[in-house]
Amino acid sequence: MKDLEQDEALSYATVESPLGPILLAGTPKGLRIVCFLAGDDPIAPGKAWREEPPLFAEAARQIAAYFARELTGFALPLEPEGTPFQLAVWEALRAIPCGKTLSYGELARRIGKPTAVRAVGAANGRNPLPLVVPCHRVIGADGSLTGYHGGLAIKERLLALERGDWFA
Repeated sequence: MKDLEQDEALSYATVESPLGPILLAGTPKGLRIVCFLAGDDPIAPGKAWREEPPLFAEAARQIAAYFARELTGFALPLEPEGTPFQLAVWEALRAIPCGKTLSYGELARRIGKPTAVRAVGAANGRNPLPLVVPCHRVIGADGSLTGYHGGLAIKERLLALERGDWFA
């Protein structure tokens, strides 16, 4: 597990999901990190982080509702850190409807950068809020599943959940 060395002390909590525990981290202003701890790229809380589950009660409630298929989008205060380009990509991800997918090329067109497909892919891969900012809904131009923070197995299960093919 990677250990995040952060200058800033973040608060964090771990919530359970049908895909294993999920680490949530952020500040009172908003959620900054979502990480599938059973996935391919788990992280550990930084040494200065404080465990504060009450701060993430609403996020935990919405995540449980999502996996129960009672929620199709998240309404949480978010505070991702990234470049202006990354922030634009991540905002565009939030507009992809639950149960739908689109290609990296289409996402690039939607943000007005049709030739920036690789940059869009890189920004998608750096999304610090997977699940909440649904980067799992982006697929290859040929319809194939491509990389995901938590691994392709988690991406596949999230898409199946949203299609109604898998129930938590």
